[in-house]
Amino acid sequence: MPDTEEHAGCVHIPETVRQLDGCQVDDWVDVFNQPGESAITPAVPEALSHFRTMLSTGAPWRHALLETMGRWTLTEEIINGRQYRYLLMGEAFDWLLLAERLCSDVNGTIPVEEAERLLFSNKIPETVDENQFRDYLGPSKYRAYMNYRYGVTLEEVLQLVAEEETQKHHMSRSLSATDDLTEESFGRLYGQPKSQLLKMFQKETKKDRRRKLSLSDLKEFTYWLHKRRINLWDPARVASDTRKAIRRLEMLEHDHNVPTSSA
Repeated sequence: MPDTEEHAGCVHIPETVRQLDGCQVDDWVDVFNQPGESAITPAVPEALSHFRTMLSTGAPWRHALLETMGRWTLTEEIINGRQYRYLLMGEAFDWLLLAERLCSDVNGTIPVEEAERLLFSNKIPETVDENQFRDYLGPSKYRAYMNYRYGVTLEEVLQLVAEEETQKHHMSRSLSATDDLTEESFGRLYGQPKSQLLKMFQKETKKDRRRKLSLSDLKEFTYWLHKRRINLWDPARVASDTRKAIRRLEMLEHDHNVPTSSA
């Protein structure tokens, strides 16, 4: 979990997350500035070659994976018709998507169960602490990782919290059940129902409304909502909501790690 400062019961969002528009991902600056892909294509095989070489020499695969991420330059690519978008809205690094792409490239070299455990845990490897993780990624990618952590992962948890609170509100007041608590809970978080916010997002980001949103599009929508929420409410409320999301995520992670008896 990224570090946060707590004073007088208030969580302060790291500046790299609060001042999103000022975050530059230096590792990818050359990619942005190139007119085409020809200038950046050679960097990708080098990174993959480095990954394969480390694995072949017996290096721990998790460490090899993170070191390769630090060398990675592409913000997105298409493989076998699937689009991989690693940098959302130019600011948030979806590191687990890149991990999935790299693991699939060396299919069979990494134990399947270990790879799946990493990809579905949504946490940095247990063999690596936060400082080591930052050193592997480099400062720019780590800032982008933090943006993703707060802007996508925690934002999704906060949406869950808001929906749970809305449901409790209905039950406490004996209100009739509704099939769509999401619309109401989004209204509380972002000032508009989800359906309206989605239209605003598609218009602002110039996404074709006739095309079904991809998983990366939905993650970008979540990140866009995060930025809207920070700009919409005062810092005290933003900090309070962040604290709620952190507590709920810790509960979810605890429940996930608690062993259950077999039937």
